[in-house]
Amino acid sequence: MKTYWFIFCKEELLLQHIGNEYYIPCSEHAPIKLSPWNTLIHLPDMNGCSCRAIRIDAPVTNLPGFEMMGLRVSFDVLSEQQYLMAGKAAELLYWDVNTKFCGVCGGPMKFHTDISKRCTNCGKEVWPQLATAIIVRVERGDEILMVHGRNFRGNYYGLVAGFVETGETLEECVAREVWEETHVRIKNIRYFGSQPWPYPCGLMIGFVADYDG
Repeated sequence: MKTYWFIFCKEELLLQHIGNEYYIPCSEHAPIKLSPWNTLIHLPDMNGCSCRAIRIDAPVTNLPGFEMMGLRVSFDVLSEQQYLMAGKAAELLYWDVNTKFCGVCGGPMKFHTDISKRCTNCGKEVWPQLATAIIVRVERGDEILMVHGRNFRGNYYGLVAGFVETGETLEECVAREVWEETHVRIKNIRYFGSQPWPYPCGLMIGFVADYDG
């Protein structure tokens, strides 16, 4: 059975390319030699093939037909299906790295299911956690509110966005973030849509709102 291999080195993903087309490697065996200490994470099947995620210690170089590429950049070259699975792989690999030991007793954590771990000492179970964030398009007539963050590397603008805090609703977060970043009041907050945001482990929830003052 063929397998899709989601091989990451830090934030970069190994892609196979033919001309200008890029793909997740799919073959019976991994396209590179894996070490005994590389953890294989099982992902849901895709197109009748199994999927595996692996984190490696050094980037792959000088392998004809293959290229390392950042996950964000791969959005422009991969199919939506392969990009979304790559994002899930990245999130699970990040979670695996950050849950090696139990937060209660410090004992080693071992995989219990494909998406859970159990402490080998006290039995504490953990699952991947999502950081929930909002993004909002604020409208005033035919205008849209845009912001330029201090951490933006280029001269471009984006929508107001931010993380949901403990104890607040999504709508309260939208209003708070807009006020904190722009001192603009908003009204008529409406849900728009959501998408996975694997940078490193988030869920981005989009809203539309109207300018109020």
